Amino acid sequence: MLKMKKVTETYELKVFTDAGDYFGDVEDSIVHNNKVSGWKIKATKNSYLSRVLGSAKGVIVPHQMVKAIGDIFVISKSAAPAGSSVDEGEE
Repeated sequence: MLKMKKVTETYELKVFTDAGDYFGDVEDSIVHNNKVSGWKIKATKNSYLSRVLGSAKGVIVPHQMVKAIGDIFVISKSAAPAGSSVDEGEE
């Protein structure tokens, strides 16, 4: 059964990639013509985004990259910014 969720209920949800990496938190939604077209994801402490972006505050992920919304957001790994100089095993 498909469960509906209000957009305001998604704010502050944790965002993970389909590979299991913690990506960041939902900050806002972008609505155009009564449809969600994208999501503002903020870089939070210890998130993939904070390691890759450095001083930037976050990214906008197109809604097509969202795979599931429930207690958490699941997005496609391809939504991650390209050209990262951070190695997965580095820290």
